[in-house]
Amino acid sequence: MKTLRIGIIGMGNMGSDHAKKLAQGTVPEVILTAVSENDGQRLAASRSYLPDTVGFFASPHEMMDSGLCDAVIIATPHYDHPELAIAAFSKGLHVLCEKPAGVYTKQVRAMNDKARDSGVVFGMMFNQRTNPLYRKMHDMIQGGELGAIKRVNWIITDWYRTQAYYDSGSWRATWAGEGGGVLINQCPHNIDLLQWICGMPTKVRAFCHEGKWHDIEVEDDVTAYLEFENGSTGVFVTTTGDLPGTNRLEITLEFGKLVCENNTLTLHKLSQSERQYCYESKDGFAQPTVDVSHVPVEGDNSQHMGVIQSFANSVLDGTALIADGEEGIRSLMLSNAMHLSSWLGETVDLPIDEEVFLRELEKKIEASNARVTNK
Repeated sequence: MKTLRIGIIGMGNMGSDHAKKLAQGTVPEVILTAVSENDGQRLAASRSYLPDTVGFFASPHEMMDSGLCDAVIIATPHYDHPELAIAAFSKGLHVLCEKPAGVYTKQVRAMNDKARDSGVVFGMMFNQRTNPLYRKMHDMIQGGELGAIKRVNWIITDWYRTQAYYDSGSWRATWAGEGGGVLINQCPHNIDLLQWICGMPTKVRAFCHEGKWHDIEVEDDVTAYLEFENGSTGVFVTTTGDLPGTNRLEITLEFGKLVCENNTLTLHKLSQSERQYCYESKDGFAQPTVDVSHVPVEGDNSQHMGVIQSFANSVLDGTALIADGEEGIRSLMLSNAMHLSSWLGETVDLPIDEEVFLRELEKKIEASNARVTNK
């Protein structure tokens, strides 16, 4: 069997979880050969649960120069993702990057350019794309069987966090340390799924409330209005302050409505196109018949290990990635647009003006109270 030697950069929550699972042989094509962590205590702790065959490094660059790795997984604070990825590309190493791709699209665009020039495999850890429910929604909507999208509503408020969560690291929920709040930490997966399933909006008007429910400097409550190229509209609502929270994705189309909630996908299928019925019906109050059914879905919800499996297969056999590196800029563009709209108090067009966004972000960073440490 062909195998891929992987090193992990960053042994925080995500990095250590990946390391433990890979060390147990969860992905047979992958061998965990090295980890790096510049926090000495975390690095020492990782020795207690990883085998002696793994190399331990205090510097990611030392690990990348060691010759122990064919590829790296980047699981560090957000701002570091592009810099570390570019360093790996320059050494001919394949890269799988945790979400988000970065904090602002300008740095991610540079990362994508370097990946393209290097010729290595570059993937994003968008593990929610392995969820059969979302994959089915993507296939049904992109396949066109329900006609054009008319409206999108996603209430994703089951990201509840206590103040203790935010107090657990000085980098958390700060502009200098994390680069944002619920949009950049909890919701990159949801924002990625939104654009993957429905396409990118062309306009955004957002209201990002900073420190509304917690003692933090970044947003913990967001409501965003979206407009798409075909005239359809959307609303995206998220927070870390609702209890109990909701996760309901509802997409209305010409031939009905899809609702994803409580691990169930429900189709409300019209007997004919609403657009056609609207203009052909002679009865002002009539409605076409609606058939309501649960949509069967197939496949394993393999999550992070499924993405790593796909990444390894792409490197070893040239198969398609679940999400390639360039996919990361789309969801980041959308979250950047939400931030920028809220900061400026106006509707913004996509793609956004990256220089304006960076200038506004730098104002936030300058006033930040962060003491930056590892994730």
